[in-house]
Amino acid sequence: MPGPSSGGSAFSKPPGASGPSGASGADGAGGASGAAGASGGDASSGDGFGDDDDGDGSGNTRRKAQRSFWKELPILIGIALVLALIIKTFLVQAFSIPSDSMQNTLQRGDRVLVDKLTPWFGSKPERGEVVVFHDPGDWLEGEPTPEPNAVQKFLSFIGLMPSSEEKDLIKRTIAIGGDTVECKKGGPVKVNGKPLDEPYVFPGDTACDDQPFGPFKVPEDKIWVMGDHRSNSRDSRYHTEDPNGGFVPVDKVVGRAFVVAWPVNRWSTLPIPDTYDQPGINDKAASIVTSSAPLVMGALGAVPLVLWRRRRLTAGDTAR
Repeated sequence: MPGPSSGGSAFSKPPGASGPSGASGADGAGGASGAAGASGGDASSGDGFGDDDDGDGSGNTRRKAQRSFWKELPILIGIALVLALIIKTFLVQAFSIPSDSMQNTLQRGDRVLVDKLTPWFGSKPERGEVVVFHDPGDWLEGEPTPEPNAVQKFLSFIGLMPSSEEKDLIKRTIAIGGDTVECKKGGPVKVNGKPLDEPYVFPGDTACDDQPFGPFKVPEDKIWVMGDHRSNSRDSRYHTEDPNGGFVPVDKVVGRAFVVAWPVNRWSTLPIPDTYDQPGINDKAASIVTSSAPLVMGALGAVPLVLWRRRRLTAGDTAR
């Protein structure tokens, strides 16, 4: 069996021109009429010239429209490329799955869309999210990097194809800053003492028997990640001796993968499993709210007192 995978990288001339008689406008019409009278009512020739003019005009109009389209086409292409680049940079980017480390949730060759917008507004990874992140410390050392051609580089630049040069990984967020995470051989992964029910783990794999760990306290602004194919994923567990201790800095996270977009028969969303919402797992967040409650209550109580005092001072000034 191949060794565990890091899961790396993962792009006219108008109608009415002079007729055969050399006259135009009303003079031309009179000449045509005179010719008709001299020939005994051969007016059809005048009508024929009119029809020819209409035909030439519509043809010129069509040619003008075609020229206009070809002039505008480069502008339209340029606008489309700029929009694609903006979307790739700030909104959504496609990534390709190059390994088996996230099976069966993600298969090799899948294309996922990653939300890059919410991190711009301070959003941080949540437990259970599948995230793409930059290599935090040579996790992909020794992994082969394919050499893209010029077309692939261009498509990657505008976001129509994932880049093969970027050293990115994709894993599931198990624990976030402030959490305590651990897993003993034969047991489940525990977050803040709560065992996780992980139906997404690859069939036949255990929670962590290949690499037990912890307990570890996750530092603030860092996350602990693991692949769903536990026996084939070199994730946080295998990098505890690194400078980051196996944790991934939040500022290395590109965004959350929220949908499998390709192939079509694999289309699906990537929701957060229910186990990460179980009671008690958010005790850390609850303690933060509890500790701040006295301060909030004190502020709320001070507002009426300040308003009452200002009213009394204003009334005193008015009386004087």
